[in-house]
Amino acid sequence: MAPPLEISIPTTSLHTPADGSKPYTLYNITLRLPLRSFVVQKRYSDFAALHNALTSLVGAPPPEPLPSKSWFRSTVSSPALTEQRRVGLERYLRAIAEPPDRRWRDTPIWRAFLNLPSGAGASVSGVSVDGRAQPVVGVSARDHTLAAASDPARWVDLREELREALKEANWILSQNQDAKEPAERRAAAANARMALLKAGNLLLVLREGLNIMKKEGRLGEGEFGRRKDFLDVASKQRDDFERIVSDFAVKRLSGGGGSGSGVASESDRAKLGVAGARRPAGRTIGRPLPETERTRELDNAGVLQLQKEDMREQDERVNEIGSTVQRLKTHAIAINDELAYQLGQLDLAKEGADSLERKLAVANRRAKQLTSSEIAAAAALHEKTDEQEKGGGVVDAVLVLMVRLVLAGVQGAVLLEWLLTKMCEALVWLVELGMLLVVPPN
Repeated sequence: MAPPLEISIPTTSLHTPADGSKPYTLYNITLRLPLRSFVVQKRYSDFAALHNALTSLVGAPPPEPLPSKSWFRSTVSSPALTEQRRVGLERYLRAIAEPPDRRWRDTPIWRAFLNLPSGAGASVSGVSVDGRAQPVVGVSARDHTLAAASDPARWVDLREELREALKEANWILSQNQDAKEPAERRAAAANARMALLKAGNLLLVLREGLNIMKKEGRLGEGEFGRRKDFLDVASKQRDDFERIVSDFAVKRLSGGGGSGSGVASESDRAKLGVAGARRPAGRTIGRPLPETERTRELDNAGVLQLQKEDMREQDERVNEIGSTVQRLKTHAIAINDELAYQLGQLDLAKEGADSLERKLAVANRRAKQLTSSEIAAAAALHEKTDEQEKGGGVVDAVLVLMVRLVLAGVQGAVLLEWLLTKMCEALVWLVELGMLLVVPPN
């Protein structure tokens, strides 16, 4: 069973026909498969025709309604309407492609709309871009490719095509070094020019697509810089290959500078990334790396051994860094556990201090009640004692002594209450000071 299509409409583009007729909006449908992705451009009228054809063929409309057409506004002059219709059309396509009900997407109309193969079980993952993504009628191939380059994921696919084109040109020019027949050399030069022409077109489209994605904010600064650097390097390589092809043509016309064979010079072979007879031809793009003081006196085996030693030293450094990071991680976990334990102890101490403060408040309140009642009783007894002292008697003296003892006890209780209150305040202060020392400020 073929994998399901991943359909989206990430962007739109405004197309003006070459005959000067009214411009219209194209919706760039991006279809992603496990191995490939491509872009199909359609107008709103194409969607309307698809909707009517599916409804007539299946006997029921698709599960998602088609966005309605506005008779008072145009997508050409209204970005808000364009965005609203883009979202609606994307939802319309996904409602056909993703649900279990396959009645609409198993029709030839649906496959023709998306430029898919006609076979129900055919896989489209390996078909070339040129064979699958045909532009809509009236749209140039360059506009279609530019729409594909405006998608970040599709841009990567086009970048790989650019790399393949440069590799193909490099391989053709390398094979041209050993060509002996003039016909073979002419054919190789023509093929190289075709590959370089394709690379040049891809460079232009990729640059324009990159600028569009930058303007729309779909790429970050770092990714934009990396992609721009790649295009600069690829452009320089293409210019080098163009210069070498031109040199081949000049040598054929001038007789090859003595031998008439049209074989490139050593500098040309260096530009191609291949050396003389000591190095086999390969697919290396660009000039070789410059010699250093460490490699200048070494042969190939010595350079290989030096690279192995450097890699071994780098592996040892990486292992040392890994061990250090592991130790730091262990220390950090231990510190975190200790901090959690100390915070728990401080929480318990704070709860104990709060409980003690509540108990002292209750004792203070009760002591105040007891003090007021005892003072009133003592005053009454004092008056009675004064009356009895005036009349004389041993009993009155004893009562006076008892009252004084009670008053002294009350004063002692008040003093004890004051002392306990001060101790509670000191304990609360110590707990808060400990929390400030342990917990760092935010």
